[in-house]
Amino acid sequence: MSKLSNVLLMLQYLENGKKYSVKELASKLEVSERMVRIYKEELEQAGIYIDTIKGPYGGYVLNQSIRIPARKFKKEDYEFMKSLKVSDEEKEKLDLLADKVRGVYFNSKNENVELKDSLKQYYNVLNKAMKERRKVKIDYYSYTQDVKTRVIHPLELFLYTTGWVCVAFCELRQDLRHFELKRISKIELLNEKF
Repeated sequence: MSKLSNVLLMLQYLENGKKYSVKELASKLEVSERMVRIYKEELEQAGIYIDTIKGPYGGYVLNQSIRIPARKFKKEDYEFMKSLKVSDEEKEKLDLLADKVRGVYFNSKNENVELKDSLKQYYNVLNKAMKERRKVKIDYYSYTQDVKTRVIHPLELFLYTTGWVCVAFCELRQDLRHFELKRISKIELLNEKF
């Protein structure tokens, strides 16, 4: 992986609030412990301060929220795109793009409501499900079909430019899918194992 990828991945690990030793981070990133210290210095030069806990059970902890600003669309942007007159050939592409704008508008509208706690709850439920290999039932907002209930087998969580994403096997689609946590409206940890 590139240096930038490793720095971002380290930030992703630290953002969940858990303490990681330098050795753990080096192992996860597949680099030397010296490189982990360099990554920490570079993050601090960018204004992202990582606390160091000293001692035999010490490590690095991130005690601040890091948020990359997302682009926002308005309802009018979606309506404008839907009103454009284009050829039949371009209509399908424009409809797909308009639906994406609608999805971003839906998310930005919901960001005005306090979502931070619910996203943490979704993250924690999915994390627990991964550790215990349990199925999860979610109500998920789709760009094209509004809210749909799905049963998933969560496999991995990662931080992407748009926010936290869960990679999971979807029973509805019978395939691996990416689920953005901010598009989940309801979550339930099931007792069924996978």
